[in-house]
Amino acid sequence: MSEDRPAWARRIAAERAARDWSQRDAVKALRAHSTDELPADDSMIRQWKRWESGQIPNEFYRPLIAAVFGTVTHALFPAPARRDGDREILAASGMETLEIVSRLNRSDVDTATLDALRMTTDRLCSEYPYMPSEQLLIEGRQWLRRVVELHSKSLTLAQHREVLALSGWLALLVGCVEYDTGARHAAESTRRAALSLATEADHAEVGGWAHEMRAWFALTTGDYRGVIAAAQAGTELAAHHGVAVQLAGQEAKAWARLGDRRQVEVALDKGRRLLEGMPHPENLDNHFVVDPAKFDFYAMDCYRLVGEDKLAQTLAEEVLRAGTDFDGTERMPMRNAEARVTLGVTAARGGDLEQALIMGERALEGDRQSVPSLIMTSRELAAEMRRRYASEPAAQEYLAHLRELGQAKPGFLPQ
Repeated sequence: MSEDRPAWARRIAAERAARDWSQRDAVKALRAHSTDELPADDSMIRQWKRWESGQIPNEFYRPLIAAVFGTVTHALFPAPARRDGDREILAASGMETLEIVSRLNRSDVDTATLDALRMTTDRLCSEYPYMPSEQLLIEGRQWLRRVVELHSKSLTLAQHREVLALSGWLALLVGCVEYDTGARHAAESTRRAALSLATEADHAEVGGWAHEMRAWFALTTGDYRGVIAAAQAGTELAAHHGVAVQLAGQEAKAWARLGDRRQVEVALDKGRRLLEGMPHPENLDNHFVVDPAKFDFYAMDCYRLVGEDKLAQTLAEEVLRAGTDFDGTERMPMRNAEARVTLGVTAARGGDLEQALIMGERALEGDRQSVPSLIMTSRELAAEMRRRYASEPAAQEYLAHLRELGQAKPGFLPQ
């Protein structure tokens, strides 16, 4: 088939092939996910061929096709993304940073100032995937201090809760960046502060993300039962918010590392159903918004761990496609790095040492890294190298590079 087909058409063909399904098998799976009666097999197979050739399915079939492949509709058939930035903040609020700061120095705070702060917080959270860690940490801490200082101003009850919530979001952001850079103890202190702010503001979503951070910390340090406990606590608090989807993803990753395939599928299906039932997010760039494409990222990690190499490879390629602009700019460098580790693992298992090393080294190259997560996944590639290629000089060189990265960030040395 022509490679001019839309990305979604290429993907459903690749997903089908990864499962060793014929088009008739795919139609059978489609029926299993439909509560309505579908046309006869021959008609549906012709329809499936049209879909794989690039004819867009209607709104009835899109969620069914997504469910067949264990993903959500907007991950497979993405809606156009809306990208917010400084110009949009300026257009919406009429304020530049200097004016916002000057307004914060007043004795009271008006609605326009809070609106501008809300949009500034959204911008910072949207810059998390790609802004250099040092720069984002400086900006995040500066704005956190400014917002926290508002507690000394004359505020209404509603404004007080809003300021607490904004402080919580900024604390979450700062804590994530601290952890990315290896500052584990600072990150945990900041996470606890965010949870305290959420409790005081009675803000379930901020609280849910504070529990999600605890799950992430536990995952990267090997405390898999701790991941499950944190995920369950966060879900109980924020069951109807997007963070519940990410908590399900973290839980699935923990079960995968514990070797429980059934619980992996249960957790992934729980997350998929939650996400499918939620409205499409307005700002896909915000780190604390679960975009539909991220669900494929969770599943990729799980399938790599349980040895479903074809599925893991297919999803890794999709993660890279979704995380890279048409000009080659990487919009999601941290996700892309883990996708490359996945491709390295599947290549190593398939006997292709050269490709495994290319992917493994490329994963370590980016300027914007989440060091704990990257080392966690790279451990798996390192284990494959030791198991299969211990005597190969090129494999030994890669392992040495990985050790250097771990030594540069004490506490995350790969085993």
